[in-house]
Amino acid sequence: MCLADVQRCGVHVNELSTPALLIDAAAFDRNLAAMAGRLPGDRLRPHVKAHKCTAIAAAQQAIGHDTFTCATPREVVGMAHAGVGTDLLLANETVDAERLRAMAELDVPVTVAVDSEATVTAAARAGVSACLIDVNVGLPRCGVAPERAGALADQARAAGLTVRGVMGYEGHLMMVADRAERLASVERSMQLLLDAHAQVGGDIISAGGTGTFDLHANTGITELQAGSYALMDTHYGRQGLPFEQALFVSGTVISVSDGWSVADVGLKSLGMDHGNPQVRDGKVWFCSDEHLTYQAAIQPSVGDRVGVIPAHVDPTMAMHEAAWVIRDDEVIDRWAIDLRGW
Repeated sequence: MCLADVQRCGVHVNELSTPALLIDAAAFDRNLAAMAGRLPGDRLRPHVKAHKCTAIAAAQQAIGHDTFTCATPREVVGMAHAGVGTDLLLANETVDAERLRAMAELDVPVTVAVDSEATVTAAARAGVSACLIDVNVGLPRCGVAPERAGALADQARAAGLTVRGVMGYEGHLMMVADRAERLASVERSMQLLLDAHAQVGGDIISAGGTGTFDLHANTGITELQAGSYALMDTHYGRQGLPFEQALFVSGTVISVSDGWSVADVGLKSLGMDHGNPQVRDGKVWFCSDEHLTYQAAIQPSVGDRVGVIPAHVDPTMAMHEAAWVIRDDEVIDRWAIDLRGW
């Protein structure tokens, strides 16, 4: 969608006000095709949290992925209202009755993750019909202990929920540097999930992410949750994955000094939990609220543009209202980040 009163499609990328979130259309298309080639159809349940954008989800659906993973009830409801996805999973726990009811009342099938009697009870009382038992496979976050998964599944069925299977997230293994070590660790984590599934039953064994997408050939999972692959960031860029950097934040150089330059891309436009972003042909020194201080290989002039590569795609997307889709430096579309917030 183009908004003529904000910015017109067909303009050069350097005409956009900065900081501007950019998606390279060609790299984005190649990333989607590469993943669909490896994990076609319902073997992949793309994770919406990585982009919070129904336009991106629609592109993933168009290439063959009909099921989606969501991190927030807002993502679930927004996807349903946009008519994207035929099977939505909230891969997160909630006891918020209002949000649970909103999901239960949707026309599209919704499954929620549960890891305690309290989350089971809240889901059942709100009218949610289906759940996955969320199993702790090593990341100290959500998830029931594997040995208690069967008992929780029994409680869920007794409360009237359909237990579709299990899920587990080996997020603590995504950035293990050595591939052989990462593979062995993933297999150990997934054995915990398989042991839990033997108690729980159901058709679904859901796990994984971008960093381990190619390590599950023999782990027994039925679907993989991955989201960052579509856009990428420096965090995953170091992994040698077959996906390209498609996301950038365009900034304007606003100050130049001897030895460093400053662009208008700061903490309020970048996810910083994975460290500093990167700039092309330069070294980032630090970021502050509205500024990025860096040393360029060739000193720029005030007014020049600089492309900034975020360290973490998910929170970066959530900080922007829209992304500008570009091809050969021409703006061809504007995609609202319409699932941001809670």
